[in-house]
Amino acid sequence: MSPFAPNSVWAYDFVFDACANGQQLKCLTVVDEFTRECLAIDVAGSIRVGRVIEVLSRLVSQRGAPRFLRSDNGPEFVSHAILQWIVESNIEVALIDPGKPWQNGTDESFNGKLRDECLSLEWFRSRREAKVVIEAWRQHYNLVRPHSSLEYRTPIEFRRHHDSINPGAILK
Repeated sequence: MSPFAPNSVWAYDFVFDACANGQQLKCLTVVDEFTRECLAIDVAGSIRVGRVIEVLSRLVSQRGAPRFLRSDNGPEFVSHAILQWIVESNIEVALIDPGKPWQNGTDESFNGKLRDECLSLEWFRSRREAKVVIEAWRQHYNLVRPHSSLEYRTPIEFRRHHDSINPGAILK
C-alpha cells in the first residue's frame, strides 16, 4: 500500500547510537510516509514494547490514527501487546518482509538523514543532551529543511498545501 494522504501510512523503526560517556542511545522514529514529516523521535537507552505503544498512543491522540503502520519484524513491532494495541486502535499492519529494508524506504531514508545530518555530526555528552539536540534537529527537518521529494517544500508546508487543496479529506 502506498500513502495517499497525510496520516494514511506511518512508518516506524529504530536507530542506534552512543554518547561520549558510553551510554547507549536507542531512537524510535515515526514518520508520515505521505508528508515525510517526522512525527516523533523518542530517545532512550532502552525502548521496549510498552514505550513504543506509549509514543504511538500519544501521536494517535494528537493526530488521529493512521490507516496503516509499517515496520520491520523486530520484536518490539510484532509482540502480542503491540499487535493487540494496533487492532484496538483500528489500524492495519503493514510488516515488511524480513531482510528487505527497502520495503520501508521512507523511514529508512529518514533514518539515513538522521544519521548523516545529526547523529554523525554530534558527540553527545549524555542522553539528556542527545534528546535536546535530536528534537531540535527534528523540528528543523520538519519546519526548515526543504525536501526534493516534496517539490522543495518542508514537510509542514507540503501538508498545509495538501490540506488547502483537499479540505475535509476523509482518510478512512
